[in-house]
Amino acid sequence: MVEISADALVVGGGLGGVAAALALLRAGRSVVLTEEYDWLGGQLTSQAVPPDEHTWVERFGVTASYRALRDGIRRYYRDHYPLTERARAWGELNPGAGHVSRLCHEPRVAVAVIEAMLAPYRGSGRLRVLQPYRPVAAETDGDRVTAVRLAHRDGGGEITATAAYVLDATETGELLPLAGVEYVTGFESQAETGEPSAPQEAQPLNMQAVSVCFAMDHVDGDHTVDRPASYDFWRSYQPSFWGDKLLSWRCPSPRTLEIVERSFTPNPGDDPRLVEADQRVNPGDANLWTFRRIAARDNFLPGAYESDITLVNWPMIDYLEGPVIDVPDAGRHLAAARELSLSVLYWLQTEAPRHDGGTGYPGLRPRGDVTGGADGLAMAPYIRESRRIRALTTVTEQDLSAAVRGDKGAVSYPDSVGVGMYRIDLHPSTGGDNYIDVACSPFEIPLGALIPRRTVNLLPACKNIGTTHITNGAYRLHPVEWNVGEAAGALAAFCLDHATTPHAVREDERLLADYQHRLTRDGVELRWPDVTGY
Repeated sequence: MVEISADALVVGGGLGGVAAALALLRAGRSVVLTEEYDWLGGQLTSQAVPPDEHTWVERFGVTASYRALRDGIRRYYRDHYPLTERARAWGELNPGAGHVSRLCHEPRVAVAVIEAMLAPYRGSGRLRVLQPYRPVAAETDGDRVTAVRLAHRDGGGEITATAAYVLDATETGELLPLAGVEYVTGFESQAETGEPSAPQEAQPLNMQAVSVCFAMDHVDGDHTVDRPASYDFWRSYQPSFWGDKLLSWRCPSPRTLEIVERSFTPNPGDDPRLVEADQRVNPGDANLWTFRRIAARDNFLPGAYESDITLVNWPMIDYLEGPVIDVPDAGRHLAAARELSLSVLYWLQTEAPRHDGGTGYPGLRPRGDVTGGADGLAMAPYIRESRRIRALTTVTEQDLSAAVRGDKGAVSYPDSVGVGMYRIDLHPSTGGDNYIDVACSPFEIPLGALIPRRTVNLLPACKNIGTTHITNGAYRLHPVEWNVGEAAGALAAFCLDHATTPHAVREDERLLADYQHRLTRDGVELRWPDVTGY
C-alpha cells in the first residue's frame, strides 16, 4: 500500500475539482488531485457537454479563473487552428457556433487548457495528479476524515492519501457515504423544503436522467454502426408524458411541456456570426444539429473540416429506467444508458425521418476521436444530480424562483461565496416525472451550503452542496460548479492559514470578512449588479 500526503486532497478532477485545486495552489498549498477518467474537466471534457452559461457571461457573473479558462480556450483556437480571418477577428469567438452557449468547442481543447493551467504546479511538485483513480474507502476519527483509500480504475495497487482537508469533487458525491457524511438524494418532500415543485413525500431514488453524449459529423459514405443489442427495446420505448416514442423528433418542450417537433438539418451552411447563443431569448433547440454544435466548418479555412461536428446531448438520450446512485445495479443502468445512446445513433443513421421524406442519415459518422470514448461515445456519463450534503444552509426553490421572488430578486446571503445564474432546469426523472423548468433570478452561493452540519474537514466541491433536488437544477451548470470548487478550495486554504475551521469562519464576522476579501481579491464576484433573471 502506497501512502501519500498533502495539505489538501481533492477527489474528483471535474470542473469543481480543478477549480478547488487551483485555489489551494494559488494560496501556496500542496494538493493531491484524483480523477477516474483519462481527462480532467468532467462535464466540459470527459462528459463532452459544452458549457451552459448565462446571458451576461462575457461581462460579469463568473469568477476570474473561470474567465481565464474561457479565454484560454479561445486563445488555443487562435494559436493552433486554421481559422478564417473573419473567425480569428471575432472577439467572442464561438468555434462551434452552437446555440446553447457562446463558447461551444471540442472537449480536447478544454483538456489542453486545463492541463496548461495546472502545469506550473505539477512542475513545482506541489500538485500531484492521480489518474485514473477513484475512492473506495475512507477512514474517520469522530467528525474528521483522516484518510482516503484510492484504487486504480484498471486494477493494480491502491494508494492511501492523507490530508488536513478533503474535498469531494466527484460527480456523484462518492466520498459522502464512504466517510459517513450525512446526505440526501432525489426529491425532498414539500413538508421538508416548502418548495412549490416538490412532491408531498420524499423520493430519494427519483433522480434526474443521466445521459451519455456523443459527437458526430455528416460526410459522404455509409457510416452505420452495428445494430445495438437493445435497439428493439429502445425503438419502441415511449414514456407516458413524451407524446411519441423516445426515438423520434417529437418530445415535450421543457418550459411549456407542449409536445413539439424538432428539426434536424446537417451542415445547414448558416453564418456562425449570426447564431444567437443566448438562452434568455432563444433556447436554441429548434434545429438539433446547431443546438450543441462544437465545430462550425465555416469558422475554419476551406477544406479543414469536411463537416460541422455536433454534440448529441438531446432529449432522446436521457436514460429514465433507473438511478445510478445508491442502488445495487448502478453499473447495469450505466451500461444501458450507453446502449440507449448507441441506439439513438443507429436510429439516426437508419430510420430517422428526413425532411425530404426519406429515412435515415447513413452519412452521420460518430466521432469518438473527438470525445475520447472507445465505443464512439463520451468517456463518462453526464451526471446531472449528485448526493448532496446535509448542510448548514439548504438553498430552496423559493430562494431563487422568479415566480416566488418577483422583483425582489434572489435571496442575498451575508456569507455569499459567489454567484450563478441558470433556470431551474430539471430533466425527466427516473420516477416518471416530466421536465421541471422554472425561471430564476440571478442568485448567490451561500457559504453555509458548502459546510456539512457535522464533519469538520470534508468540503463539497461539485454538485454535492446544500441544494435540493429542485435547486440543483440551477446550481449544477459549468460556471457555478467551478465557483463552488474555487470557494471550497479557498476555504480550505484559509482555514489552514488561520488554524480555524469552516464552521468558525461562517460564525465569526471577522473571519468571514477576511475570507470573503480573499475571494474578491482573487476575482470571485459575491454580488450581482442590477439585472433581471429569466
